[in-house]
Amino acid sequence: MNIDTARLKMVPLSSEDVEDIFQLHSEEEVARYNTIGIPENTEVTRKVLEPLLATVKEEERTAFSWTIRLKEEGEFIGEIGFSLAPARYKLATIHYSILPKFWGKGYATEAVKALLKFCFEGLGLHRIEAGCAIENLASIRVLEKVGMRQEGRKRKVLPLKDGWSDNFEFAILKEDYLI
Repeated sequence: MNIDTARLKMVPLSSEDVEDIFQLHSEEEVARYNTIGIPENTEVTRKVLEPLLATVKEEERTAFSWTIRLKEEGEFIGEIGFSLAPARYKLATIHYSILPKFWGKGYATEAVKALLKFCFEGLGLHRIEAGCAIENLASIRVLEKVGMRQEGRKRKVLPLKDGWSDNFEFAILKEDYLI
C-alpha cells in the first residue's frame, strides 16, 4: 500500500531498496542518532532488513516500512515505518530517516503526518509513540510539528556512536490528532 502526499510517495520497502537504505544509513549525519550504526556493506543492511521484508506478505504483520521518494522525480530521500504493539494496546512506535541533502525542506514532517493519518484513520490505532536522542533537535522539531507531546526522558538508553544518550519519549493520542 502506497501512501501519497503533496510532494512524496511512500512505497512499501522491498528487497530492491537495500542499496538505497544502505546509502542512507552510511551517511555520517544519519548514523549519528541511529542505534544500528553505519553498516559495513549492503549485505549487513539486507540482514537488518530481512525481518521487515519477510513480513510484507503476512496477514498479521507487526512491522511496516516504506521508502520515501519525491513524487515527481521518484528520487529516494529516506525511509519511514512503525512497529505495532500487541493488538489490545492499539499502539505503534514510529521511526524515520531522511538523507541529509533533503533536510530542512519539511519532508520528514510531511511523511510523519501521512503516517499518523494511516495509523489513526487506516488502522484505527489509539496511540502513536516515537523516541529520539535529546541532542537530535531536528527530529524533536518534527515530532512537535506533527502534534506529538514529549512525555518523558529515558536516561542513557540509546547506544550511539559517541556513547550512551538519553532519549526523549513522544506520543500523540487519536483524540489529539483529531483536534
